[in-house]
Amino acid sequence: MNYNFFTKKKTTTPQNQPIPGREAEMIQGRSGGWMFDAGIWKMLRRCLLVGTAKSTYYAGKQELTEDFVAVVRQAVAENPSRVAEEILYASDGRAINNSAPILALVLLSMGEAPEAKQAFGEIFPQVVRTGSHFYEWLNYTKSLRGFGKVVREAGKTWLSREDVKGLAYQLLKYQQRQGFTHRDALRLFHVKPPTENHRQLFEWVVRGWEELPADIPSEALAQIWWYEWLKRNPTETHEAILQGRLTHEMAAPVGKMDKAAWQLLFQEMPIGAMLRNLGSLTELGVLRTDETANLQRVEAVLNNKEHLRRGRIHPIDVLKALKTYQSGGRLGRSQKTWNPVSPIVDILEKAVELSFDVVQPTGKVFMHAVDVSGSMGSLVADMGLSCCEIATTMALVTAKAEKNYMIRGFATEFRELDITAKDSFSSAVAKARNQNFGGTDASVAYDWMIKNKFKADVVCFWTDSESWAGYKHPSQALKEYRKKVNPEAKAVYVTLTPYQITLVDPQDSLSWDLAGFDPGTPRIIQMLATGEL
Repeated sequence: MNYNFFTKKKTTTPQNQPIPGREAEMIQGRSGGWMFDAGIWKMLRRCLLVGTAKSTYYAGKQELTEDFVAVVRQAVAENPSRVAEEILYASDGRAINNSAPILALVLLSMGEAPEAKQAFGEIFPQVVRTGSHFYEWLNYTKSLRGFGKVVREAGKTWLSREDVKGLAYQLLKYQQRQGFTHRDALRLFHVKPPTENHRQLFEWVVRGWEELPADIPSEALAQIWWYEWLKRNPTETHEAILQGRLTHEMAAPVGKMDKAAWQLLFQEMPIGAMLRNLGSLTELGVLRTDETANLQRVEAVLNNKEHLRRGRIHPIDVLKALKTYQSGGRLGRSQKTWNPVSPIVDILEKAVELSFDVVQPTGKVFMHAVDVSGSMGSLVADMGLSCCEIATTMALVTAKAEKNYMIRGFATEFRELDITAKDSFSSAVAKARNQNFGGTDASVAYDWMIKNKFKADVVCFWTDSESWAGYKHPSQALKEYRKKVNPEAKAVYVTLTPYQITLVDPQDSLSWDLAGFDPGTPRIIQMLATGEL
């Protein structure tokens, strides 16, 4: 018996302790493990992309949002222009929805520096794009700060935009949300109509039309005229939809909807509405295996990368639509049920892949380590999807773009998931979902690769970064892997929750931390693999 175990120089540290000498760079996560501090800017991007309006395994939504608000305020005080850039980045189809960017926009407007007010005004129309966004912004603004000069100017500018036809579309499509109507907004901001078209539009908003004008006042107000005509002639729904190009939000509340009406709506349906209404269209019989022309239109819209990008369709929206559609109405908010049409499922599978930004194979060898521990079973936002399901999808789309890869799951062991690029997203998600148990130890991935001499060019971790159960830190395991297997190995940690922790050693120039659910993440990983970044 001797004390060599105690006197021998230690090269590893249990994850429930900080690494000696690095204590100032580390913080304790909610799981009890010690990770490196990601800093406010990585935290800001994660919160904007992932959102904090849903509780995670380790924290409630109130706590997460308080952290988010504190980080935004600190970042605004430090560099309001950079905050504005981050809000724009997230709002441009990269965040799972626009709510977190809108909340951050309100907090930016509350910054004390003139630069913060200026940045708010400059990015406002690029973030608040729809009537729904406008109402959400009004609600947050009323609750958090009130309607001062900078807010009134932004609201007045939004409501008096030059494109009257586009404004009329938004005011008609979203007539009220979150306790506000457009009549409230016009009165709140004392908007003076800059043109005759604006005057007539505002008059309709405030007073409505007691009598329908004999003729359509102008092209800008044509949709409103047909909406008012339909209110008076509800049995003529088909005519109103066809002539007025009304959307389902405009026609359904006042018209008589039948299969033929939905067929007409379908012909002009924007990509976002189509994605949300696939189940209803199937239940109504508009989408059937023998309705080939309609199936071809769904394919032409949803399997077009440019349409997906222009519509700001996030991959997670497509994955949610796939999961909901396959369920036949058992999942999601729909009260309807339907029998899924197989070609629609195939189209959605393809749309998931197309909605991510990937290129040709890099020729590099990838190891994808998907966190399948118990904490990854928590749901993300209102998506009806778990962290693990989304992680698996992002790993698979990256693998599908490459030829040399392996996908395994880690908890307290590195598990075989039996997932390959030939899997559909549905089958891959099912395989990973059944694995959600155990603690979290990211270092086991490196241990397995050392034992099996697996030489990866890039190791990709898809995780909440709450690693706590191991006898050594992942950064220490990576050093060992480089020493024993591949000195040039790169590591990418994609963090899928809004926590201010990271498994990346800030002193490691070959490791990167990326924020999840960005559609561009797979492409960024490819660029890191080839040295383009």
